[in-house]
Amino acid sequence: MRTLLTGASGFLGGAVQARLLADNAGELRAVFRRLPASLPKGVAGFAVPDLAIDRDWRELLDDVNVVVHCAARVHVMDEKSADPLAEFRKVNVDGTLNLARQAAAAGVKRFIFISSIKVNGEGTGRGKPYKADDVPAPVDPYGISKLEAEQGLLALAAESGMEVVILRPVLVYGPGVKANFRSVMSWLSKGIPLPLGSIRNKRSLVALDNLVDLIVTCIDHTAAANQVFLVSDGEDLSTTELLRRMGAALGKPARLLPVPEAWLDGAACLLGKGAIAQRLCGSLQVDIEKTRRLLGWTPPVTVDDALRKTARHFQEHR
Repeated sequence: MRTLLTGASGFLGGAVQARLLADNAGELRAVFRRLPASLPKGVAGFAVPDLAIDRDWRELLDDVNVVVHCAARVHVMDEKSADPLAEFRKVNVDGTLNLARQAAAAGVKRFIFISSIKVNGEGTGRGKPYKADDVPAPVDPYGISKLEAEQGLLALAAESGMEVVILRPVLVYGPGVKANFRSVMSWLSKGIPLPLGSIRNKRSLVALDNLVDLIVTCIDHTAAANQVFLVSDGEDLSTTELLRRMGAALGKPARLLPVPEAWLDGAACLLGKGAIAQRLCGSLQVDIEKTRRLLGWTPPVTVDDALRKTARHFQEHR
């Protein structure tokens, strides 16, 4: 088995690389933006600074069986481009399909694409989770670009015979997580009181180890071909529950003030922070029944074990 992994320097790609090496899963070609000073034994590293539409991938794809495509222009909170959708399309659509077309021409058997739950939408009613075969309803440029990439990949699969597997993860957390998740851990570790003690939403999350396990499962599972799968930990939490369990993992009981949700929503809207209020108070749930049924897959890591591992890394590297 010879695998080409893109995005190997990223949060997810680095974890996929480590897992494939631990599993002795054959030859691994890993694509980095910049080559690290050293590479683990068994990894052939390649520096590819961007996913340009005219990039020639033929050398890297020679005799490759599977492509795991983690590289992407990711969702950003402080977008500065005058035309964000065009920027997302350059990488997530054009760059992805350029790689995929060359992979199909090179005889690659399977192309695993890491998409996003944002293809489904931005939020659900509580107890009304997204399903893998729901009609997509992306809202922001990132989600739109991921959907367009999915559509192009599935069309290519039908034309070429190369199998495509699409995974749509929810928020991913784990050792080394950054952005809002890391900020919240920092606040909790400092004992800062948070006005989030009365949130009754439900949100799906996925531990890094669980997502990586599903990716590895999809490398050679026959039932995965040309399917779309949602992925989560299989346990949905309210924001309040998550903070309490995160605090327990840190050994710092969460100091949560029972401020009514309506007050938080109103204050956030007045401050122009409605999107933040949606993530804190709104629900976003996914149904992974299709993933379980077709692949016989169950998340191997519990939420509490994953939070403890995440907290331990945070405490060791802050």
